[in-house]
Amino acid sequence: MPEYGPANRQSLALGLLGVFCFSLTLPATRLAVVDLDPAFVGLGRAVIAASLAAIALWATKATIPTKRQWLRLGATALGVVIGFPLLSSLAMKSVPAAHGAVIVGLIPLSTALFGAWLAKERPGPFFWLSTIVGSAAIVAFSFVAGAGAFQAADFLLLGSVIAVGFGYAEGARLSKEIGAWQTISWALLLSVPVLLPPVVMSAPTDIFAVRWTSLLGFAYVSIVSMYLAFFAWYKGLSMGGIARVGQLQLLQPFLTLAGGAIMLGESVQASQIITAIIVLCCVAVGRKSLPANTVVIQKH
Repeated sequence: MPEYGPANRQSLALGLLGVFCFSLTLPATRLAVVDLDPAFVGLGRAVIAASLAAIALWATKATIPTKRQWLRLGATALGVVIGFPLLSSLAMKSVPAAHGAVIVGLIPLSTALFGAWLAKERPGPFFWLSTIVGSAAIVAFSFVAGAGAFQAADFLLLGSVIAVGFGYAEGARLSKEIGAWQTISWALLLSVPVLLPPVVMSAPTDIFAVRWTSLLGFAYVSIVSMYLAFFAWYKGLSMGGIARVGQLQLLQPFLTLAGGAIMLGESVQASQIITAIIVLCCVAVGRKSLPANTVVIQKH
């Protein structure tokens, strides 16, 4: 049976903190891309975060990963450092954060699916049924919101969901070996040689022409979304289990909708709320079908 001791409560608290930080990513990205190139926002955030990571790794004299761990760090980086930030930034150029919030409601399901594959967690049949129903609700919402057609941004957002689900699951596995903040730090540093050329090419020619709101949004996604949030998130996933703690992200669409309304003045439509509730119910059903052995509590 799952263990509900202090370690489990700590994993849930860390997971909730990570979810709260991630929930403001889309509204902050929406602010950033008003005056900044989406490619610069999507990839430049990782370059800023990598500079913080370099300082932290140097100051703590962190152990250098093994060759096998470097390969897995590269896979993690493809998902959370490159894939999700770039695809979601491109999508936020053309759709509201509230629209994106509903689609990224699939992240918990994506994370659990990759957890089942990579970490050998074995959800039951109700989990897979809820996955299909939740996915269908998201597809229907995207089709209706696009006036009978899917928008290019929907495919970008779905791609970002797949990328980040993989990055979360693989990063959580690595966190058990090298630590939570070390995992995201090394993944960021590994990405810099690939990211730097496109970031330089897409950088604003006149930084003083960029409004402070866009700079503030870029600062948030660079420092919080791309780095600090992962400290709590990867630690929570590694302590409490990828599928179980990952399901806490079912709260993220609602927090993102609220963030978009407060930060951007976006209106929240009834269809968005209904779809988010359907996804919430599907994820809740899927979570209850998880067997006890998906919960991994570390004693240290």
